Amino acid sequence: MHQQFKNRLIQLNQDQHALLSKKNKKILNGNGVFDRYENTVLTAAHTPINWRYDLNETTNPFLMERFGINAVFNAGAIKWKDNYLLVARVEGGDRKSFFAIAESANGIDNFIFWEFPITMPETDVPDTNIYDMRLVDHEDGWIYGLFCTERKDPTAAPGNHSSAIAQCGIARTKDLVQWERLPDLKTPSAQQRNVVLHPELVDGKYAFYTRPQDSFIEAGEGGGIGFGLATDITNAVVEKEIVIDPRVYHTIAEMKNGMGPAPIKITDGWLHLAHGVRNTAAGLRYTLYMFMTDLNEITRITHKPAGYFLAPEEQERIGDVSNVVFSNGWIADEDGTVFIYYASSDSRMHVATSTINQLLDYVKNTPADGFRSAESVNIINTISNNNKLGLKNNHQSSTLFK
Repeated sequence: MHQQFKNRLIQLNQDQHALLSKKNKKILNGNGVFDRYENTVLTAAHTPINWRYDLNETTNPFLMERFGINAVFNAGAIKWKDNYLLVARVEGGDRKSFFAIAESANGIDNFIFWEFPITMPETDVPDTNIYDMRLVDHEDGWIYGLFCTERKDPTAAPGNHSSAIAQCGIARTKDLVQWERLPDLKTPSAQQRNVVLHPELVDGKYAFYTRPQDSFIEAGEGGGIGFGLATDITNAVVEKEIVIDPRVYHTIAEMKNGMGPAPIKITDGWLHLAHGVRNTAAGLRYTLYMFMTDLNEITRITHKPAGYFLAPEEQERIGDVSNVVFSNGWIADEDGTVFIYYASSDSRMHVATSTINQLLDYVKNTPADGFRSAESVNIINTISNNNKLGLKNNHQSSTLFK
């Protein structure tokens, strides 16, 4: 082995070891709802060197990168054998995405990719691109992965190479290594993205949260987060979709919205994390928001705070698709800690932590949207007046409200 090749290989390994072993620290003095962390948890640089480089000096004497990785983002999440696993969307320099699992002992740092990416079987109509898997540990004993599969629109005009058909791909596994591909979900909507499987059966059927935006908008129904039931998961057909969380004018979700990960079941109901999209002069802005549905009537929203739960900040605003945060994975631990995994600007993965108690307090006690500027002022005045009254009743002196 020539010394130049050897030195470069040593440096590549040293740099990656330093990255993978870096400790993550909580950012203090947050908003009281969740805590961000200083470092990203997954980036393109976290992918194994032997995925990207031919390490044979004879065939790669300059130790060039042979398969470029552009980004790692939009990861599903699951607790598996006491470790925290992310099924990340890994996008190559060729623009095609695939799934790969990264594992951590504590959920906040030292994520290491498994030896090989997931080999996802194809259907009779091969996928051009697959991405954004939602993982669900279902009560039927299977772990399901629901993801978006895109194929070129066969009705597109000659020369149109951007028109795509998006559907919900479904796969299941018992060990996260061997995956069984099932037929794509069929719904009344022409396109489907951001589909999530409810972790429990509903009336003996499989329940899906859908996003019937395209067909519903065309029909004048407004679109939003939908819901439907399918009798058989091995040939899943949703015959009717209802919108349970509609888009609303001049909100964070006026352009489109979609479910994030599968909801978390608590004694008070089901906690949901979703994304909302609005237009700005600089393009679309993606933020995360939360709501809670009834424990038994799962399509009925009982609490929904106004505005966003988490929005891109500082370096999170910069990337391939700027001003975006997106989440399709969270993990609720037995001790009540919740790990929220989110991507920023379609480029990298982050983690935030909270607790069930904090999230429950947030969804129940944060005011709902009043949909008018005057109502926003009323909310502020109510909070401020209650604070003044509280100080007065507690006989506290303060110049804060003078």
